[in-house]
Order: sequence, then C-alpha cells, then structure tokens
Amino acid sequence: MSAHTEDPHAVLNSVVPQLRGVVGGAVHAPGTGGYDLALTAFNAATRHRPAAVVVAASAADVAATVRVAAAAGLTVAVQATGHGAAPAGPDAIMITTSQLTGLTVDRVARTATVGAGVRWQRVLDAATPYGLGGLSGSAPDAGVVGYTLGGGMGPIARTHGFAADHVVELEVVTADGQIRIVNQETEPDLFWAIRGGGAAFGIVTRMTFRLFPIQTLSAGGLFFAMTDAARVLHGWRELAHMVPETVSTSVAILNLPPLPELPKQIRGKTVLHVRYAHTDEEDDDTPILAALRSLATPLLDTITEIMYADIGAIHADPTEPMPIVERSMLLHELPIQAIDRFLETVGPEGELPLILSEIRLMGGALARPAAVANAVAGRSAAFSLFTLGLNIPQVEDTVTDALDSVLEAMSPWGTGGSLLNFAGGVAGAPAQRVAAAWGPETHLRLREIRDRFDPKGVFAAAARW
Repeated sequence: MSAHTEDPHAVLNSVVPQLRGVVGGAVHAPGTGGYDLALTAFNAATRHRPAAVVVAASAADVAATVRVAAAAGLTVAVQATGHGAAPAGPDAIMITTSQLTGLTVDRVARTATVGAGVRWQRVLDAATPYGLGGLSGSAPDAGVVGYTLGGGMGPIARTHGFAADHVVELEVVTADGQIRIVNQETEPDLFWAIRGGGAAFGIVTRMTFRLFPIQTLSAGGLFFAMTDAARVLHGWRELAHMVPETVSTSVAILNLPPLPELPKQIRGKTVLHVRYAHTDEEDDDTPILAALRSLATPLLDTITEIMYADIGAIHADPTEPMPIVERSMLLHELPIQAIDRFLETVGPEGELPLILSEIRLMGGALARPAAVANAVAGRSAAFSLFTLGLNIPQVEDTVTDALDSVLEAMSPWGTGGSLLNFAGGVAGAPAQRVAAAWGPETHLRLREIRDRFDPKGVFAAAARW
C-alpha cells in the first residue's frame, strides 16, 4: 500500500523521526513549534500544509530528505523566500532552503556563487565594491535561485537578457537523492531544462552565475495623473519602438493605498507609473528622458543616477509580505488599439479591484538565444503583460475574475503564452499558458527530461505542467 492511501498520521509518525535521524537542520511536524514560522512565504496567500517541514542546513540535508520522502511515497516541495511559492499539501514534505546562505564573489572571473537561500540584495551589495552587479529582478528581496531558474527578467533585461542565460553551474539534488554538479559538460540535458524549467527537475542548493561591470544607472520612474494616462501611454508606446537595448522600460497603472510612507503626491491615488533604466554610462540618454518628460507634467519624477545596488528603487515593489494573486501573458505586438483597450480595462473607469497592471517592453537581448541554450520561453514576444490583485477570502473570487478579464481583453494581441515567473498559479490556465510559451517541441523535451530524472514524480513541481 502506498503512502498516499495509508493513514496519514501513521505516515507522519514514521517520516518525522526518520528525517530527524538523517538531517542536521530542524524538522517540524504540524502542531509543533516552528512549523508555521518555517512555512512563512512572502506571498501571504500561500497556504502550505505539508506532512513535515525540513529547514535544510546543507545540500546533504536536502538529499536525505528527498530519499526519505521518495521511500514513503510522498512528494517534495521547496521554497526559499516564498515570493513564487506554490501551496504544498499533506502528501508533501516541504524543504526550505532559506538557511543556505553562502555567498562568494570572484572579482577576476566576474562570477558569484550563492546558496539557495540568498536574496538578490546581498549579491548586489557584495558585488558593488568590485564595480560588478548581477541581473536582479525588480524586487531585490526575492531569492536569487528561484527567480533565475524561472527565467529572470529584471529592470535591465533588454541590455543583458534573462538571468538564466548567465548561469555557469548548479549544484542540484535530483529525485534519486543524489547531489550532482550540473553544467554544460557534466549534465547538458538537465542544465538545459532547469534553466527555464525550474524546480520540476531537481532542487538547486548552490548556483554560480556571471556578473557584469555595472556601477550606476540612469533610472527611476515618472508618476502621472490618470487624466494624462492616455497621452502618456500612447507616447510611451511610440518611444518603446525606438529606444536602444541599453534602455529597459515598462508602464504600470497602480492603485496606491493611503499609506504615510508613500510620497504625498501619489498617496492614495490611481496613477500611471513609467519605469526607466539606462545602462550605458557613455551614452547620453537626455533626449529619451526629455521625450518622456514632455508627454505630460509628472506628479513625481524619481529618475536620476543611482547606484546599481539600489535597482529596487526603479519599480519600488512592496517589501513586506502580502497576500496576492497574479496573472500574465506575452504580447506579440502593442498597436494603438491595444493601449486603448488596456486603459479602458484597468483604468479607473474599469473599476477592477487590482493593485497593479503592467506592460513591460521586451526585445533587445531578451530576443537573442543564450550562449549556452536553455529552456527559457518567450524570446519572440514584444511585450509582457502582468497584473496583480489582493488575495483575501472576502474578495478572492472577484479578484481572480478581474485578473482573467484583463487577459481576455488583451487576448487579440497575445501569443497565448506566459513567462514561468509571472504566470500565477500552478495549474489550469496559468500552466497552459506557460506550456504555450515554450511551444510543443520545447515542452515535449522538458517532459522527456523530467520523466528521465524524476520518473516517479517525487518533486511536486513536476506535476504542475
């Protein structure tokens, strides 16, 4: 009889002592001290209820946990910061890698090596004294490994491409409980799949990736009143088709709460936020900025020269955990009609209960294949659409319907696909959009590699697509 059909209490009573006997980190069972704390995710809407939680202290702990879970017929889930966490149920053991915090910077090789619990801000701060930087996302409080394995499209992505394109080597625990060093020479198929396919192929405990000589950016944002939104959006669209790949930019309609920490010019308002980053210190971007600023008089202008380590200031994403639900889609074009539809749908007149709705310019280095091929999807898309709402029980269904209505409104210009990191959810339509972004050939190869390395479906992520 498999563990899935046995008395779950009997399984729990057997597995937890086994885990405590073979791992060096803490093991928490439901109802014991530390269980809920260890499961805390940045997305507070994520509701984990695994059979046990292992706070891994080493790659050996991860490997031992995988072996115990597989023998018991349980699956294994993993999270570091919980920014992109998917719920783990009672048939899973959750491994948290938050304590794997090793970090080294090789200034000569221009690489960083991080444990799976390291967050981007630590990398940025450690690399800055050497004039280097990594391809962080818009929220530097997010984990390096999870973000990168999902692709990683950050605020300067048009200049340097996806973060996954610059991974050099991985330490991975596979479903057989073995620790493998994975690179182009040792495990080329696994190296290809996990960079873009994520946690369905193994648990990454350490990662080495390239850094870039970046010290400062011309970057920040322009906040406009919604009365100027149509003119600014159309003007931004025209500029987006002309800017060089040294410029990365996006626009977002934000419904901001009346929080005292927000600048008074935008506090409690619905605003249009134009985000901007220019990477070439030798190239004068004054004409581009002048064109943006001439579209309307901004309520707030934060564009200036910043240290690269302060890249989080561009999007100014929330830094405190909150319950959210999100959806995304890739766009093959953004004609005038699409801008009008976007504004009609997510602007104040649409009255949708959303926090943010964003259109991000792609192209540039994002459109080019990685030097060492990987499974990152979406390179042919011109733009990415992302929308986010507050996920609390009182409005959960309403918010989900609102998110889906945005995708439906923009579907005439959509590719049918979505980037893995932005898809939202782990099953149903979001998973189908991720598969569509990969395309049938890549999706088939991913499934074949997954089945080869995890034939019994030990990793919970393997069942999501």
